[in-house]
Amino acid sequence: MKQLAKVLSAASLALVTCFAAPSYAQYPERSIRIIVPFTPGGSTDILARSVGEKLSQAWGKSVIIENVPGAGGIIGTEKAARADPDGYTLMMGHIGTLGVNPSLYRSKNIDPLKMFAPVAWVAKVPNVFVVNPKLPVHSVAELIAYAKKHPGKVDFGTGGNGSAAHTATEYLMLKAGIEMTHVPYRGTGPAVVDLLAGQNQLMFTGVPAVIGHIKGDKLRALAVSSSKRVDALPDVPTVAESGLPGLAGFEADQWYGIVAPAGTPAGIVAQLNAEINKIIESPAIKTRFESEGAIPNPTTPQAFGSMIASEILRWKDVVEKAHMATN
Repeated sequence: MKQLAKVLSAASLALVTCFAAPSYAQYPERSIRIIVPFTPGGSTDILARSVGEKLSQAWGKSVIIENVPGAGGIIGTEKAARADPDGYTLMMGHIGTLGVNPSLYRSKNIDPLKMFAPVAWVAKVPNVFVVNPKLPVHSVAELIAYAKKHPGKVDFGTGGNGSAAHTATEYLMLKAGIEMTHVPYRGTGPAVVDLLAGQNQLMFTGVPAVIGHIKGDKLRALAVSSSKRVDALPDVPTVAESGLPGLAGFEADQWYGIVAPAGTPAGIVAQLNAEINKIIESPAIKTRFESEGAIPNPTTPQAFGSMIASEILRWKDVVEKAHMATN
């Protein structure tokens, strides 16, 4: 009887251990959802679909892209944060949703570092400074000199209040000591249309949105926001190359990455990170990203988390100094 009791006890312990142990080896066992907190067609959506397609092929499970737009990305962000932390709901975040919104929307109490587990830093997307050819400037230095002579008379368009383009332009104005007038639109597309028509005079936006117009000589590119020149626009200097003291070391790229709800098991995060890094380093995805003006950026979840933390602090300073915050 005692031997039987020992066997039963051991069996019971093994059964409990079996149910308690995380089944990372079987992940994923069903479809995965990637929330995109914006409408279809933008860079966030394009990158999410690129990664999702390859994840589906690698793991043999469907990856569903769910667009949840509204309130500058807040609605989708909150929905993703409330999801079960089981690895089956992810979000493609970016500089606005994870870096700027915590300071921009103070009443929302957005804290990405508490709401999410960083998974993978997918890509950086340099901004490019473009002007309508009728504006008589051909470099960043000339633009700054022109803006100082005409304070508040130069209009810059963006995809909306608090957008990545808006924040980057405010950052440039702070660094350069100039004043221009913000004209927010409901999306980057309409802002580009008006820029082409001369309704606004310049934009600081992601390369993909305007590269065709630059190469077609419909817009003039003054500079890119990255630390080095962009391969797709090799003749366009960086902002830092302007040689102006206030712009030394200037960098204001957009960035994108996958996050999961806080509490997602570290083992699942590690599996996702490894597979996504493999995807973005593959020749096919590198080529696809380059066509969209994106630069793959494989790294660890810890490094991605540290970058998010530093970006929150960086853009908090810009939001406060530029008086961009809302209630």
